[in-house]
Amino acid sequence: MGKERMAGWRMYSRKQIDRLANTAQPQRKLSAPGPAPSAPIPDDLWQSLLDDPRAAGKPKQPIHQCRLADIKQHVLRVECRRCSRTVEMQKLDAVRFYGADAIWKIVSQRLLDQTCTNRTGRHEEDGCWPSWIKA
Repeated sequence: MGKERMAGWRMYSRKQIDRLANTAQPQRKLSAPGPAPSAPIPDDLWQSLLDDPRAAGKPKQPIHQCRLADIKQHVLRVECRRCSRTVEMQKLDAVRFYGADAIWKIVSQRLLDQTCTNRTGRHEEDGCWPSWIKA
């Protein structure tokens, strides 16, 4: 084979490594952040933060992640993206059947699955694909 190492053509030689190390840009040292400003925060800034609607309370959740008790609509609708069927139910009936703590995503999936017409036998494709409608 010769005096070369196997796969020597893939590796840098020691001389090449030293040359690359010497020509590389020196890394900038990260400085510690400065101290916080000592001046008080202006009142206008505080007022703008408090007036922001996102500061009112909990972040808004998508309707399918809400509990039935937290949903404000009286009529709940879910549509199947696959067969375009729409199932509609009164919120009071849903609370009576499933409880106030039930999640709308689970309830709507049950409603669609009870009347599903697209049964293929394959787990990945079987059943309806819900799309939650805000009415």
